[in-house]
Amino acid sequence: MSDDLRSLIPSPGEPLPTGEAKTRSVQAMFDVIAPRYDMVNRVMTFRMDVGWRRRTVGSLGLAPGSLVLDLACGTGDIAGELASRRLVPVGADLSYGMLDAAARPFDRTQCDGSALPFSDGAFDGATCGFALRNFTDLDATIGEVARVLRHGGRLAVLEVSEPPNPVLRAGHSVYFGRVVPVIGGWLSDSSAYRYLPRSVAYLPDWPELRATFERHGFRDPERTLLSGGIAQLVTATRDRP
Repeated sequence: MSDDLRSLIPSPGEPLPTGEAKTRSVQAMFDVIAPRYDMVNRVMTFRMDVGWRRRTVGSLGLAPGSLVLDLACGTGDIAGELASRRLVPVGADLSYGMLDAAARPFDRTQCDGSALPFSDGAFDGATCGFALRNFTDLDATIGEVARVLRHGGRLAVLEVSEPPNPVLRAGHSVYFGRVVPVIGGWLSDSSAYRYLPRSVAYLPDWPELRATFERHGFRDPERTLLSGGIAQLVTATRDRP
């Protein structure tokens, strides 16, 4: 089965997929790497990802008992942080493998982010970790998140970024583009971790991303660079239908 899944992940010489081909590739990739996903993240980021997720959840500023959608919840890292702060996580992810690999129980469902199976205004908040570039239809996905958030609901999105400092940017480019695939190959799957750095090409720049959030009714989207700019945290408030 894993060989069949790996065949759906584009090799370095192939163009990045779009449309349904991208959806199949992303689903296959995360199904393949799910068993060791958390461990590889800790190694690749020198555990900085733990602090980034804590900051992401803290930025919501929601009261205990608030219901929070964790979009692209994966194995439940953010969901666990939400629960530790007495928030109520509900996960959604495209990959069955990631959902199955969750280390702790929490409510979760398999679905595409552009077609969420939740009612309008069902959630007080929403989080998303390192997944914007993986959605086939990012505009529709942001629209769906807006739909299921109540008026005044909070959004916190964690994503990769490029450091603004040219020296740091050059070093990060080498690390992310060359070292990360080697680490991923040692600990998990080389084909998937060769694809992941390339997938950054899908990520819109900040002005475009901010405009998309605003178009879907989010007020005052703010972007904070983390750890010198190798990651970014985007926060916003649901303002209107």
